Formats: sequence, structure tokens, C-alpha cells
Amino acid sequence: MRPRLRLLSDEMIGRIFEEAFHLLETKGINLHHDGLLGRLGDLGCRTDRAKEWVWLPRDLVERCIRSAPRQVKLWNIAGTKCCDLSGDNVHFTPGSTAIKVLDYPSQRMRPATVADMVAYGKLVEQLEPLDYSATAITPRDVPKEIGDSIRLYALLKTTSKAICTGAFSIAGFDVMTELQLAVRGTREALREKPFAFFSACPTSPFKWSRTTADNTMKCAELGVPVEFIAMPLAGLVGPISVLGCVIQHTVETLSGVVISQATSPGAPILYGGSPGVFDMRSMAAIICAVEAQMMDCAYVEVGKHLGLPTQAYIGMSDSKALDAQAGFESGTGYYLAALAGINSVSGPGMHYFESCQSPEKTVFDAELCRLARRLAAGIEAREDFPSDPIFDELLREQNLLTADHTLKYFRLEHCVPGPVIDRTQLSSSIVGGVSPRRVSRDAEVPPTTLWERAHAEVERHLRAYRPPDVLSREQLRDIERVMRAAASDFRIRF
Repeated sequence: MRPRLRLLSDEMIGRIFEEAFHLLETKGINLHHDGLLGRLGDLGCRTDRAKEWVWLPRDLVERCIRSAPRQVKLWNIAGTKCCDLSGDNVHFTPGSTAIKVLDYPSQRMRPATVADMVAYGKLVEQLEPLDYSATAITPRDVPKEIGDSIRLYALLKTTSKAICTGAFSIAGFDVMTELQLAVRGTREALREKPFAFFSACPTSPFKWSRTTADNTMKCAELGVPVEFIAMPLAGLVGPISVLGCVIQHTVETLSGVVISQATSPGAPILYGGSPGVFDMRSMAAIICAVEAQMMDCAYVEVGKHLGLPTQAYIGMSDSKALDAQAGFESGTGYYLAALAGINSVSGPGMHYFESCQSPEKTVFDAELCRLARRLAAGIEAREDFPSDPIFDELLREQNLLTADHTLKYFRLEHCVPGPVIDRTQLSSSIVGGVSPRRVSRDAEVPPTTLWERAHAEVERHLRAYRPPDVLSREQLRDIERVMRAAASDFRIRF
């Protein structure tokens, strides 16, 4: 039996939709895109071109919801296998677009670099619990004009996995389109087997920038999946109540559904988001507050009620170190995500209000993701009915260590974490061939901290990394050509 989490009743979900439809029709959306305003006007929407405003009638919104696909398939680079983003299938990918990294030697945050970005891509390629990679790091040592496209380029050179990404500009999206076409060859092949999906973030409250709207349109035209990341911030640019923010999230996300489906009916989308809570003491946007995680799970229920694939930025931490806070915030998030059946979980590795990535936290979070998957698998009978045979053997042998039942079901029933999570006994604790350090005659302490164990795993994975052999010489030549052309004005060498 698969365990499930519910925060909203069916009646409450119905009322959320009624409020959202009403607000879309009476308050409308601030849309900074003249072409889209014209298209929506042709579809019967009331528009104000001067104020860049559009009001969305309920019947159009409902038609667009119906036209959105109930399944999104995200393929690996080679196009040989895919992640099925539908139903309650749960997939994990790193949190993205960090401008800082948590530096292990100094244990301080610093601006991210291209070297960090490349190393991170190599690391994630090695982590089996992370289903696809992400443009998780935004380097600060390249011109901002290519800050988005160079991330995708780097991953195409380092990973075989599918990619979660996003563009910062219209020009950047065009370069990233060329990179995708360099891999797949044709628009038809890219539409059939997309290997990347893009984030599109409306601005709270009720606003779409020209860049975000344009990128959403182009994703729809290409058949490239887009995840809508509405970010109401409770108490600042959203109601203070959890339910009020869920209503706002519904308005902003449904407006994205309309933009996508009005452009190309049937375009693949993910019903996602990254809501937060405004801390009036520190003036910080808290994304790991329990209320923020409740918003994530609640809006996912709304998306699932529509039958749409879902996404959430959850499992991150607002901490500034790999510490107890990072553990409980991330672990709670992944467990909730698994129980809620979120199809795409963006979070591993992230610290500090969604702005800092840590390789060490990423390997730690990968283990938490494995544990969350075990929770989502639930409980099922393993020849437990009738129970007489197994208990007869237990009473006869006084243990079941070598029982057929134990050997048959151990790996199916139990998730054994890797070396980052320390479950060794002190009397036998040996890590890396080093015996425990004694602090007194009667007490022993493990030889490493969580940070040290995590760093050792990062180093091990990077040493073991081998470039994936998935792109042909022609494909590699084409992505090099695209990136060189984009970077030609900045004298960057590849």
C-alpha cells in the first residue's frame, strides 16, 4: 500500500478553483507581451494593451486545462530511456540557479565559478538517486549574457542524464534551443524525445515579464516541457495565510497554463512552484518553513486534482552549513514530497534561501532521497500471511539472520544508506582505514564529521568520473559551434 499525504479536502480544492477562476476573470493578469495580448484577445479575452493587462474567462482557462497532457516524458541525452512524470511517480533533481557555492576548505559561501559548475555536473552524473541533472550553478566569472546557455553547454559535455534548466533572457533561450537541436538534430526529434525542461517563473502578484512569457511560448512551440514556478511569499507579495497563498499560486499557475496552451494546445507542462514565507524579523524569504512546505504539498494536490504532472522546490535548506538544520529541513521536505507524490522534486544540494549549492550537501541529500523513496514504496506483504512458518523458524533458531525469508527480502524491504550517513557502532567504527579517536578511557568518537564524510564521497565520485559516451563527434562539434558563436563577442576560450 502506497502511503499518501492529504492537506486539503475535495470541498476545499473546489473552493480554491472557484476563487482562482473568479480572480482570473475579474482581476486579470499583468502580461508584458504584446504578441500574447493580441493572441489572447483573438481568443475572446478582454485586454488593455496600454496597461498590458488581460482578463481570462473561465471557459478559456478550463479548455486550456483540458488540453494540457497528463503525462510528461523526459528522456536522457541518448534518447534511450525516460522519466515518466505522471501519477505519483517521484523523481529528484538538484535545486537550481545558485549563484554561490559552499566551499569545503573554508566552509564559507563564495561566488560560483565555471569550474564549480563543471565539477558539479560530474558529481550529479555519479549519483544514482538523482534521476536527472540540473543547471544548478550559475557561474559569476562569465558574462551574464551567456550565464544561462553556458550551463546547458557544460552539462551536455558532462552528463548523460536529462536536464532541468531555465533561460534568463530571450536571446539566451534561443542559444539553448540551438544547443538542444544540435543534440536531437530536428525539431520533430526534439518534440518526440525532449531531454530538458525549462522553468518559467511568473512574478507575484499576478505578473508575467516579457522574457518569461516569451520563453513559455517558445517552449510550447518546440514541444519542450515547461515547469511553472509561481512564488507567492506569505506576508509580502502573498496573503499571510497558507490557504490564501495556495489560491494565489493557483491563479498564477493557471495563467501559465493558458499562455502555454493558447500558444500550442497539448504542449507539455508541469504544475510547479516555489512559495515561501517572509520573515519580518530578518527580511528573508524563507523557503523551508513548515508553512512553505505545506503550501508545496497543498498546491500539488490542486495540480493532481487537475490530473497534471507536478513539481516543487522542496527539500532545500535555509541553513548556511551542512548541519542539523540542513538535515531536518531537507529530510522533512523529501519525506513530504514522497508522500505527496510530487513528480519532480527540485532541492538536493541547496542552502541559504535557494541561492547556494553545496556538493557535500548534494551527496548527503542523495541518501535522503533514497530513504524518501523507500517511504513512498509503502508496506506490502512479503510472505507474511500466514505468519506461522517464519515465527516457527524464529522460535526454533532464535534468530533469522540466514533464513531464506531474510535473504530473499532484505534488499526489497530495507534501504541501507551509504557512508555519508553514519550508522556504525563506536566499537567497530572505521572510516577510510582510520580507527576511532579516543577522548577518554571509556569513550570513543567517530573519526569524521558529517561534512568530512560527505566531502570524502564528493572526492570519491569525482575521481571515479568518466565522461559519458553518448554524443557523436558531429553532435559535439555542433554544440561547440553554437556555444562559440554565442560567446564570440566575449573572447571566451573553450
